[in-house]
Amino acid sequence: MAKAVAIVDPNAPAAKGPSIVVQIAILLVLTGIAAGIGLFAGNVLNGSPEASHGKPAGAAHGKTEHAGDPAEADAKRGIVQLTAITTNLAAPGDTWVRMEAAVVFEGEPDLAVADLVQQDLIAFLRTVKLHQVEGASGFQHLKSDMEERASIRSDGKVKALLIKTLLFE
Repeated sequence: MAKAVAIVDPNAPAAKGPSIVVQIAILLVLTGIAAGIGLFAGNVLNGSPEASHGKPAGAAHGKTEHAGDPAEADAKRGIVQLTAITTNLAAPGDTWVRMEAAVVFEGEPDLAVADLVQQDLIAFLRTVKLHQVEGASGFQHLKSDMEERASIRSDGKVKALLIKTLLFE
């Protein structure tokens, strides 16, 4: 069996790559393209009206929206902020819980129903034991139980419960 042998000229010049200037130019062009794609994707994912129509929202109607009171904006979206709930747990009895939450209504928010939901959440939290809410799955179960109770208490008007803070002490 014959072996293949490569013939290499030791005096041949080494192969040269592109110059450093060309490499830097290509790097800058690719960076610019990546930044443009990122900006476009960010605007699309953010839902920015400037990216999709080229003009601000309300410009077609001759008016622009001004940032107003956050409570008014929340009421327009059907969100009612509940006052902070502070109560003790069922076991251990010396463990306290503080929760700040909001309820999301289907349609127009009702403050009287929001108060009933808050009172029901307080009563429910007083029956919870600490070992039931340990870990991520415990939190998910607690949240789903509270959302179900809020929906039942409001006759289906509440579609979600937003927990802003939950602190056990």
